[in-house]
Amino acid sequence: MTTAEPATRTSPYQHYVYAYPHKTAYRGLPGRPSLKALWAAEPKDALSLYLHIPFCEVRCGFCNLFTRIGAPDGLTGAYLDALERQAGEVREALGETDDVRFATVAFGGGTPTFLTAAELDRLCDIAEHRMGADLRAVPLSVEASPATATADRLAVLAGRGATRLSLGVQSFVDSEARAAVRPQRRAEVEAALARIRDTGIPVLNIDLIYGIDGQTEQTWRHSLDAALAWRPEELYLYPLYVRPLTGLDRRGAGPAAAEGSDPAWDEQRLRLYRAGRDHLLAHGYTQQSMRMFRRTDAPPQGADDYACQTDGMIGLGCGARSYTARLHYSFDYAVGMHRIRGIIDDYVAADASAFAHAEVGHPMNSQEARRRHLLQSLLQAEGLRLDDYRTRFGGAPADDFGPELRRFAERGWLTEADPSVLRLTPEGLAHSDAVGPELFSPSVRAAMTAYERK
Repeated sequence: MTTAEPATRTSPYQHYVYAYPHKTAYRGLPGRPSLKALWAAEPKDALSLYLHIPFCEVRCGFCNLFTRIGAPDGLTGAYLDALERQAGEVREALGETDDVRFATVAFGGGTPTFLTAAELDRLCDIAEHRMGADLRAVPLSVEASPATATADRLAVLAGRGATRLSLGVQSFVDSEARAAVRPQRRAEVEAALARIRDTGIPVLNIDLIYGIDGQTEQTWRHSLDAALAWRPEELYLYPLYVRPLTGLDRRGAGPAAAEGSDPAWDEQRLRLYRAGRDHLLAHGYTQQSMRMFRRTDAPPQGADDYACQTDGMIGLGCGARSYTARLHYSFDYAVGMHRIRGIIDDYVAADASAFAHAEVGHPMNSQEARRRHLLQSLLQAEGLRLDDYRTRFGGAPADDFGPELRRFAERGWLTEADPSVLRLTPEGLAHSDAVGPELFSPSVRAAMTAYERK
């Protein structure tokens, strides 16, 4: 993974765009705007609620998410105390109870099931009693790992109304799991999947990764078939990235400083992606995005990678984002373990008044709103309906982003099959991680470039 990239070549693997703008574009907000003022004019009848738990039993080698390994005695309880203080301030800032309704809820991390069963029960209480979310009446999605998907934890989640359980497996081949610095055995994974199915939670999602060192098309097919044996309602297929300050980066396992600069690795990932996509399509799944595949007969429950980017997002926890139409905000962001621990400690020590203001974020003007709408719609298999864009913004995407769309068309990434929809071709969808970054604004690019890694 050291070959130089030709100047004319577009790498298909630049950035995984799971939110725009990325947190590395966030900066300290002058005046620390109050949440009450930020949310005063926002629609609040269909909010999304996200609770972030920044703890894992182990940090995978590819992970650059905001999480720490383990927790000293009492830290998880203290974290939930802080989460409850934050929830009280945020709920007060939202205003009258009758005007506020949550349409979706998700627990993420980190690993929410790192918490004990009793702590998970308390987490649900915070969502319900402090924030007013009716967990049994809306989709509730929860992330888990095989080691923490224990019967007592799953029983709590099922009893509180969880509709979707997402299990990070990555590979059913033990040697590949070790290569990705994810120490687990297939037998443990299978036992966890059996426990999840026993709970009756309607939607099971399994995450798999392609591009792991030593992975072949045969071993990739082996993992896909092992997952399919459980008939998961959803499957996410992720390309491996090696990001700065991650475990694989420290091991020198990939070109982290110039992601995607190795044509041979790019070709391997593209080959495995296409094989995985075609295999799932042949086994009764429909493609929702580059990463997401849903079983054709699966119930339409649980927030997907489109819903988690919509305006009206309330994020609780020190790694969570919140989105209003005019501002995206969060707390400080880091990848390095020392800095993450410091941010968590500061969050736990904060009094309630500290949660009444937005500290770090990125303003969203009308042009950025257009970019975000185009980006998050175009990266979905169903594409962007031109009438929807015109209704919201008063024009056509080509008026605002003509040069970018022409480049995509020249590369064969856009289809003209339906003139009412702007949609990626299958090859364009395969290059989603190049399409997304190309739509970043110059100001967001500059902010991300200037970000000091920590």
